[in-house]
Amino acid sequence: MCGIAGFCSFQGSYEPRQQYWETILKEMRQVIRHRGGDQEGGFLRTHVGLSHARLSIRDVAGGIQPIIRPRDGREYAIIYNGEIYNTDELRKQLKGKGYDFTTTTDTEVILCGYMEKGTDFFQQLNGIYAVAIWDGAENRLVLVRDRAGVKPLFYAVRSGELIFGSEPKALFQHPAVIPEADLESFQEIFGVGPARISGHGVFKGVRELKPGQFAIFDEEGFRESAYWQLQAREHTDSYEETVEQVAFLVRDAVERQMVSDVPVCSFLSGGVDSSIVTALAAKFLGKRGQKLNTFSFDFTGNGQYFQSNSFQPEQDRPYVDRMLSAHPELCHTYLECGEERLAQLLEISVEAKDLPGMADVDASLLYFCRLVKEHNKVALTGECADEIFGGYPWFYRKELLEGEGFPWSKNMEMRKLLLTKEFSKLLDLEEYAMNRYRESVQQTPYLPEESGEVRRRREISWLNMRWFMQTLLDRMDRASMYAGLEARVPFADHRIIEYLYNVPWEMKYREGEEKALLRDACGSLLPPELLHRKKSPYPKTYSPIYQQLVTRRFAEILEDSNAPIQPLIDREQARKFAAAPTEFGKPWFGQLMAGPQLLAYLVQVNQWMKLYHLSV
Repeated sequence: MCGIAGFCSFQGSYEPRQQYWETILKEMRQVIRHRGGDQEGGFLRTHVGLSHARLSIRDVAGGIQPIIRPRDGREYAIIYNGEIYNTDELRKQLKGKGYDFTTTTDTEVILCGYMEKGTDFFQQLNGIYAVAIWDGAENRLVLVRDRAGVKPLFYAVRSGELIFGSEPKALFQHPAVIPEADLESFQEIFGVGPARISGHGVFKGVRELKPGQFAIFDEEGFRESAYWQLQAREHTDSYEETVEQVAFLVRDAVERQMVSDVPVCSFLSGGVDSSIVTALAAKFLGKRGQKLNTFSFDFTGNGQYFQSNSFQPEQDRPYVDRMLSAHPELCHTYLECGEERLAQLLEISVEAKDLPGMADVDASLLYFCRLVKEHNKVALTGECADEIFGGYPWFYRKELLEGEGFPWSKNMEMRKLLLTKEFSKLLDLEEYAMNRYRESVQQTPYLPEESGEVRRRREISWLNMRWFMQTLLDRMDRASMYAGLEARVPFADHRIIEYLYNVPWEMKYREGEEKALLRDACGSLLPPELLHRKKSPYPKTYSPIYQQLVTRRFAEILEDSNAPIQPLIDREQARKFAAAPTEFGKPWFGQLMAGPQLLAYLVQVNQWMKLYHLSV
């Protein structure tokens, strides 16, 4: 994986001030150097500048970017963040067209494929990617992002100039892009955060290229187009055929994502999803006489404080142990995070993401990724299975399925609880969130004859992929890449997404068991007691010490007259809340973000405003 950044303008030339603009390119890649500190490179021409920070995974010695290829007196150049999993097939096709390759990278394959087919080539890619290509023949810059939105790509247009980067912080190194917030920024933060509207960059005037889209910037301006859209189709396979197809797709996705010139590891949480990925990866390496490194995450002393609830009924560690007993060939490492470190990382995780996030979940994942990076550069994860197979309660609990609004973000009163009445009225969070919800629902792909419950289940699946899955993918990318770790997501393979979107709910949920289809398809890989385990989300700490640390930090902010969040907060109400945050146990986002996480989120909002000098 890597970090990319750059700019493009047709209203003048960058070359008269070459040294200045090369310095800007260097500064843009320096602030995202955590995404790839192995090599760096730049490209500056009359109308375009490209900048790249590389994490070397494929062709470690020869894959430095940008890669530049001339043809007919014109230059083509590419910078790229991601992995293409069907590189070998594509390279073979392009060799048949007469292309020679000087590297073994997927980067060069993308560039040659574009030179051969233009933007039509993007439909052939299987992988995770954010790409910028300078097309000297057409005198244009082309941006493209993967179908599932695994890899980020932000941009801003200022006075006819396009500025882009893997993370917003890269854009802010350009003199034309100053971090600012407007009313809509705070509606995003408090109304739908830590999720956000697809394509919304939260900062004023900052956008993100949407998943499955490419953009062209030339003398006519900036325009986006979709090269991939999820489609509703009739599912004609029997259950047995569906099980067989899912088993193939999952296995093929994992095996394709094992491609690397450096060793690949996996996250092993003890849940069904990561255990399936781990078992398949271990089997793949075992055929080659190699062993798989695996890592599990928990919090110091969590067994002492763990509290079973409907969302997290049991701890993960016993199931990790059972998986290791069934697969003794795994080289496993147990990782733990203490309360002090977790609290310290709350604000640092804002620097990683450029935005407030999922509080202690973001902070702990950031820490764990740093530890994994000490052993491996590439990790497989079990993310996205719940969104496409229907693992969350809002897929099958009637009151969540049928209610209007985002099912993972029902508690709007909690979101407004600590805001001043004036600020809350100004934001009008209920209307903002409901409008965003209805806009999204209207975009749901249906079959014409579908109605009632079938149509509603389409909507829930669509909302999960467009909103909740994007939030988790964004979290994983930013936490892993801040540590220089490449996280791959086999369940986000677009072939799995396309197929599962059209599988009837009755095949996904059978005999009262969520994700029954996935369990049946991959059942032979796991011990029975793990295979039928109830879903348990990413681990959280139940330690009162952590809650005390967060409460203390929030209290300091309340007493700091220079804290930028102070004008937004009802201090009297906030003090009462901080005295007993666990009394507010109903989640306001997802399954785990309740009272203590609201305080942690506000700590992150304050850090975000402070870091970027923001105000209402």
